[in-house]
Amino acid sequence: MNATALASRLLTERPRPRGVAGWRHAHWLAVATVCLGAFLGQLTASVTALVFPELGRHFGAGFAAVEWVALAYLLVLVALLAPIGWLSDLVGRKTVYLGGFGVFALASLGAGFAGGLWILVACRAVQAVGGAMMQANSVALVARGVPERAMRRALGIQAAAQGLGLALGPSLGGLLVEHASWRWVFWINVPIGLLGILAGWYLLPRTHPDRAAPVGTARIGTAWPGGAAGVTSGVTSGGPFDLPGLLLLTGASTALLLALSAASGLPLPGWAVAVLLLAAVLLALGLVRQERRAARPILAPGLVNTPGVRSGLLVALIGYLLLFCPLVLGPVLLTGSGVPVGRAGLVITLLPAAFVVAATVGGGLLPRGWSDVTRCRFGASAAGAGLLLFALVPATGTAAAAPLLVTGYGLGLLLPANNALVMRAIPAGCSAVGGGMVNMARSLGTALGTALPVLGVHLAGTASGGRTVLIGLAVVAALAVALTRPARRPAPAGRPVARSRSDTL
Repeated sequence: MNATALASRLLTERPRPRGVAGWRHAHWLAVATVCLGAFLGQLTASVTALVFPELGRHFGAGFAAVEWVALAYLLVLVALLAPIGWLSDLVGRKTVYLGGFGVFALASLGAGFAGGLWILVACRAVQAVGGAMMQANSVALVARGVPERAMRRALGIQAAAQGLGLALGPSLGGLLVEHASWRWVFWINVPIGLLGILAGWYLLPRTHPDRAAPVGTARIGTAWPGGAAGVTSGVTSGGPFDLPGLLLLTGASTALLLALSAASGLPLPGWAVAVLLLAAVLLALGLVRQERRAARPILAPGLVNTPGVRSGLLVALIGYLLLFCPLVLGPVLLTGSGVPVGRAGLVITLLPAAFVVAATVGGGLLPRGWSDVTRCRFGASAAGAGLLLFALVPATGTAAAAPLLVTGYGLGLLLPANNALVMRAIPAGCSAVGGGMVNMARSLGTALGTALPVLGVHLAGTASGGRTVLIGLAVVAALAVALTRPARRPAPAGRPVARSRSDTL
């Protein structure tokens, strides 16, 4: 079999067995398969921080170098989500999704066998390729694979799977490091990945790219509310993929994070920090210019300027910064105070667990008349109070429990309500672009949440630096309160923009 025939066979999606396809509840089997990928992605995001101290001891590396085990994954994920989504429309989402499981499992296997830190970082970058292949297709597979009447419930189940992975990560990572080896933090992904491939092969329906029109010819929106009269962005889904914009975004993000790492002790020359910061600024300015003239920008300037969208994206970035900073900093503070790593993992789990509870059912404890704006402000205030309390109490398991619960609960109220405000402010025809920008803000917030604790610990020591970072996060939470604005629903051209009753105070 030649290479062309092999590639054609691999890219041909196989139908489900007749017994599966003909079952009236078969769509729930497809949802369960997508939930495996959702669980795996969030498990990877939250489990890694628990192995930072152990990796530093094993490889004899500083915190600034070890953090790239997480940062490399996040940067590649941000860079590839958009192009992989575009590619999936061409070759089929099921094919790309199953390939993602395979790439993720192989990279996880290699990461567990890594003999050097930078080999491990490279494996994590490849792992992110698989993660992007899964994440870029998961919601679309659910949306295309279930009846309309079951859509809301299916997406809720998928969100619960993500929450379960996020909540289990710290405790599982701590137990594996304490009782087995840091390598098992990566090897545990291999059987889950293989199970995902088998389940998807038999349980996911075929996906067919829409051949009714050339890919990227439909307009996704022409008028953005940019002021009283609105402005025309000229953004369409037609035209070539915005590769220059993607490269500029990736370059600016990488330069900024490298500058933070260099300032945090990464062995680079002293002048490197200034050069990297200058490069980040220049690349960011180039990105702004590119996005204003691109036919199909990855960051639509007209959409960002829509009332409520820019501030909402900043709040999304802040929210994930507040979520992941304690996940990275908490294990360092607790283990530095003599708490065993297994127990530290269980304590840190309280934060994402409270986040999941608040994001799913915890809002029911609030007054029914509260708008999303009020929920955002209350959630950000609670998260800030929890982080401030975490900075003031001793770094022991018992004392840290209450602050982490309060922080997680506040963030679980803030982020879903903020997402609703952002999506409500975006024109209906541009929801996919808006959702992509929310995901991008979330990923950048996660990356900063990984880098900033390392900088604080390096500059001021574990205890003092950790407290300083936590107090700074409380101030940032107050900024999120100030940034939260009521959403204004986009109105048709020539008509005033009305404020939704549910968004008023």
